[in-house]
Parts: sequence; structure tokens; C-alpha cells
Amino acid sequence: MSSTDADFADRDVRQRDLVPRERLARCHAVVVGVGAVGRQVALQLAATGVPAMTLYDPDAVGVENLAAQGFWEADVGAKKVDAVGKVCSGQLPRMELDARPERFRKSAVRAWPRGRDHAVFCCVDSVAARRLVWEAVRPAAAFFADGRMAAEVVRVLASDRPAVDAAYPATLFPPAEAFAGSCTAKATIYAASVAAGLLVGQFARWLRDLPVVPDQTLNLLAAELSAADPAV
Repeated sequence: MSSTDADFADRDVRQRDLVPRERLARCHAVVVGVGAVGRQVALQLAATGVPAMTLYDPDAVGVENLAAQGFWEADVGAKKVDAVGKVCSGQLPRMELDARPERFRKSAVRAWPRGRDHAVFCCVDSVAARRLVWEAVRPAAAFFADGRMAAEVVRVLASDRPAVDAAYPATLFPPAEAFAGSCTAKATIYAASVAAGLLVGQFARWLRDLPVVPDQTLNLLAAELSAADPAV
């Protein structure tokens, strides 16, 4: 069967019990930073079927991004949001995609589509950037998740009530940099993929009205997972 003959109405048939299509249909995903973790988050969200997505990242793809971030050789020199957006559009052509090759600004929220539940995925590499994103989006976001990675250690924080969450801001201090690392820090595509899966997994819990896990850390090398009790 060719793609022109296929019925795509059932593209999500195997995930419907886990990802409610009616709730997903109301969502607008926002991915801030589409490097190692953010690129994987965006691709997973597109495959899941999120109907609208906005990407933010000012950087262009470099050769050093190929192995650790999963970009293609043909992407070198292109803006990261354009390279990621192209793949996302290929996965879900009818998705409303806004790829912005710029740093996230506090005023960005004004341009988000109205009438949707905004789910924000913060995939940046500094505490200062996280703080800016959090302070800008918390009044408007229905769901917020932050992915941090250093080599083979990943940390995922999530909030299903950003407007009143007092726990996440406590993680925005210098020691949290241990889970972030700079753009030149050690990184692997497999760790980034695991981090993205944990982030999107929390998003799926929120879609099903299950309490999210506010803080979880996975050390792949030590095979250790620690997680806080789900928020109630």
C-alpha cells in the first residue's frame, strides 16, 4: 500500500489507551532547545501525534552534533529548528509547526496559539536559561517538564500545575548545573533518547490525569533510578 492509499486515521491505534487522543488534540507542545534532548523530545511528540508544536533554538548544526544529537550530515550548517522541524513535518504533515531560530524570550508566550493546552519542554543547558523559561511560561503552561543531562546521568523534573508549583523553583540554583553541563560537555544519543522518553512519558501521564513524578534521576552507568513520590 502506498502512502497515498493509506488511511492515517488509525496511525495512533496502538497508543490510544496510553495517550488519549481527545486530550492530545487540545495540546500545543513547546520545545525550548532542540539539541541532544530537545531534538529527541520533538521527534517523539511528532510521532505521538501532537497537533501543534513550537520550537526555539538559535543554533546551527555543527559536525560535533551528529553523533551526540542525532542530526544528519546533510543538516550541517542548517538551523537546528529547521532540521528538526523538517523531520517532524515528515512524521506528521498536518501538524501546525512553528520553528523559531532564536533564543526564547519572555514575550514568546504572546505568540502561542489560543485555545490550546500548552505543554512546555525545557531542554536548555543552563540554570539561567531554565529560570527565564520557567518564569515566562508558568502562568500560561498547563504542563511543564525540564530535561537535564550530563554524560550518562539524566534528570527529569515535571509539573502538572506550574502556576502554583513551589517545588520546581527550588531546583534553579547553581548545584543543579551538575545535571546540565555545557554544550561541549560529554553527551551520547542514547542518554538523550532515554531523557526524552522520560519527559514524554510524564506528558503521557498528565494526559491521562495521572500524577506526574516531580523529580527523577537515572544513572545509566550505575543502572540506578531514583524518583520522588508522584505529585498529588
